[in-house]
Amino acid sequence: MSARILFVTGTGTEVGKTVTTAAVAAAAVRAGRRVAVLKPGQTGVGPDEPGDVHEVTRLVGAPLTTRELVRYPEPLAPDTAARRSGRPYLSPDRAAAAVAELADGHDLVLVEGAGGLLVRYDEEGRTLADQAAAVRALGLPAEVLLVATAGLGTLNITALTAEALAARGLPLFGVVIGAWPGSPGLADRCNLADLPKAAGAALLGALPERAAGAGDFAALAYAALAPELHGGWDAAEFAAANAPG
Repeated sequence: MSARILFVTGTGTEVGKTVTTAAVAAAAVRAGRRVAVLKPGQTGVGPDEPGDVHEVTRLVGAPLTTRELVRYPEPLAPDTAARRSGRPYLSPDRAAAAVAELADGHDLVLVEGAGGLLVRYDEEGRTLADQAAAVRALGLPAEVLLVATAGLGTLNITALTAEALAARGLPLFGVVIGAWPGSPGLADRCNLADLPKAAGAALLGALPERAAGAGDFAALAYAALAPELHGGWDAAEFAAANAPG
């Protein structure tokens, strides 16, 4: 059986992509899967500072393979950060080659993007979507997992991302809410039903706020993710428990 390859993107920055990536990895490791996590482009981190793959490793707390391809020190879009640093851009082909290498020997490969789907990685304007397309051009079954916010504004960006994926022939595997608030408002509650409509794909989890501080992150991941992501979370039950009044 070939590896499942999920490109993890978000509806924007600071939506919980890294914690979601870690949760999906933790749930898969808990289920006995061999997991690899790739960060194609890391920005805003110095040469000796821990990046996103370090945080994923810390949260999972179990053996998994991690790799980072390029790193730029300024917290900017990868193409801008590369240009300002004088360092090489990251090409889709290089990212695809790394994914293909990791897919050989792992059951699940998670590729965490920078920012949203169409953030530029090079001077030609190529994006995480182009990286996923390059993987699929190699005959590998790459799909996209979208991390969304819970509240106002999320439906529009989710729909735009879904349209961009469809236009490029990239399958959207599902949506995960990256930080479900402890005291959800009306919009948060209504969006549990509306997010799958906006995305045209299933809602596959809702991670609680401050999930990175959980004492047992693997147990939290299992409780917050759907069976499709090796968890025990039920979207219908969660929506019913959080139904708007």
